[in-house]
Formats: sequence, structure tokens, C-alpha cells
Amino acid sequence: MSTGLHEAILYEKLPDDKVHCFLCARQCHIADGGLGFCLVRKNEKGKLYSLNYAKACSACVDPIAKKPLFHFHPGSTSLSIATMGCNFRCQFCDNWMISQSKDMNGQNFPPAEVVKTAQSNGCQGISYTYTEPTIFMEYALDTAVLAQKLGFYNTFVTNGYMTPEAVKTIAPVLDAATVDFKGAADPEFYRKFSAVPSVEPIFETLKNLKRNNIHVEITNLIVPKIGDSIERLKQLATWVRDGLGADTPFHLLRFHPDYKMTSMAATTVQALEEAYVVTRKEVGLNFVYVGNVPGHRLENTYCPNCTELLIKRFSFEIVKWNLTKDMRCPACGRDIPIKGNLHTSGVGYPYAVF
Repeated sequence: MSTGLHEAILYEKLPDDKVHCFLCARQCHIADGGLGFCLVRKNEKGKLYSLNYAKACSACVDPIAKKPLFHFHPGSTSLSIATMGCNFRCQFCDNWMISQSKDMNGQNFPPAEVVKTAQSNGCQGISYTYTEPTIFMEYALDTAVLAQKLGFYNTFVTNGYMTPEAVKTIAPVLDAATVDFKGAADPEFYRKFSAVPSVEPIFETLKNLKRNNIHVEITNLIVPKIGDSIERLKQLATWVRDGLGADTPFHLLRFHPDYKMTSMAATTVQALEEAYVVTRKEVGLNFVYVGNVPGHRLENTYCPNCTELLIKRFSFEIVKWNLTKDMRCPACGRDIPIKGNLHTSGVGYPYAVF
């Protein structure tokens, strides 16, 4: 089946034709005829269906650095796909046209066609992104299985609001994940601006990704005044250091006004640089980056031991590579945790397939 009703995974039937969906941490209980919070899972007479299976609303060829994944198959490109829907209601979402849509619009793009398109565009992998891949898990899973068989990598760009069962389901075919925090995981920020009751499931997801040897990079969106607490940032960075390791790449992202927050100001470069000092110098994360500021020196990778410039970037493009073949600093020999080799055949800019 490629479009229309496709039976969902990770749910259980309840009395009176109700169902319990345990794909994401909302754990929706859905009455007959009702939808989950994500708007893409529907209960019909006690059976749960995915309404967005193979209905891609976006398909682009992206540099892997756009995810952002800086320490994973550098220089490679991934075919990036999304469907309508999300399990968050972020008031600042820059993809709100598709994440918050109540219409399941999309182009028929079944898994085999996704993989074929990745091949024809010279991609090295497939990324499930733009909206929240958890809510199109059935589609992502079927695609990822095919992709893995043909030697492609698979990555998620996710808010991390999964259940342990969801992580266990996708883990065998998932190679990397970018987990996006907003407002330094401040619970009040999440409740007020993303309609998320608790941030704890995100940390549990990170632990489970780590247990399954999936490469993880963290982003944190710094939102001026309402989501820029230095104390919260210290707490988040410390958890990442202690829970995932000090070598975990940590991206500090600049906020740009969008959706319901267009009257706000963008994050200042100074605020990003101050956040860098806190996370890199005070907390001790070894690889901290500033994002959404093309050309900034903190887009680059430096050796945490001797400060040698190892990878110079401009936006999504690698402009200088200064690592040994076994991914060490050429100056001091420090091992640099990069998964996969440098790819030189990819493009440094994204373009749409449809």
C-alpha cells in the first residue's frame, strides 16, 4: 500500500473501540473516529491507521551538515523527506505550513521510489526531517529498511519525543540522529510555547539512542528573553556531557522570528558566542558549534586539545579539511570522533526534488 489508510504500528486496542497509541511520548488514547494529537493517526473501529504513509510533502537533496550533522559522513548528501504533521505545537516553527497542517496533502512517494531517487541524485543517505519523523514512523521504517540494504545511511532530525518502543523499532536501521532542543530544555518553555507537558521523555530517548550505538548530535535553539537562560543551558550541556559524553557535538542555533513569533528579535551573535563560552569553556563540551550564522568562526571544528583548525566550513560546505586518514588531529594526534569518511562528490547546497 502506498497511500491512503495504512495500519499503524505501536498501538494497542482498548474497550469500546478505543486505542492507545504509544509511538510518541504523548501516549494518546483515541476514541473511534478520532485523531491523535499529531493529526496523522486515526482510529477507525478500534484499528489505528497512519494517514500520511508515503505522502511526502517535501523531498530535497541536502548536505548532511544542514541537519546539522557535522561529525557524520562529512561532505555527503542525503535525500531528505517529510510528511505533514507533528507531535509538537511550536509557536516559532519555521516549517509550520507542513508541521501544523490539518490536511494530509503530499505526493505519492513510496519507499522504493524514495531509494531510487536517492540513487539517481548521487546521495549517500536518506534523512527523515523537516517535520517530526516519529509521526511518520511506518513510512520512515519501510524506507530505511530498503535504504540500508542498498548501503545508504539513515538519519532522523527529531524532537526526541519518542517512546522506548519507538526507538527500539527504528534503531536497527537508524545510523544517526539530530535531537533538537528548544530553550535549553526548560520545562516551562516547552509547556508554554510547544504544548509539551514534560521534557523527560526526550532525555530517555537520548539514553536509548546511545545504548543502541546511534550517532547523536544535539541542537539547542536559543530564543531571546523567553528561552535563553544561561543556567538552563548549563544544566542541559552538563547532562549531555555526563549522559552522552563530552565529545558529543552540540550546536547552538540562532532563532529567527517565524510563525506566531514574528514580532520577536533574532538571537544576537553575541548571545550565541556567550553561550559557546558557557558550554565549551565552563561545562567542558569539546565540540560546540554556532548555527544559522554563515561564515562564523564557530562553524569550524577545532581540536579540543591543541586548538588546531581541523575543518573549516562556510554554512553547509566544507572549505578546508585538515584531518589525518584515521581522523586524528595532524598537530597533536588527538582522536576526533567522526563517523564515516570525507565525501567529496556531494554538493554544498540544498535543492528540491519536488
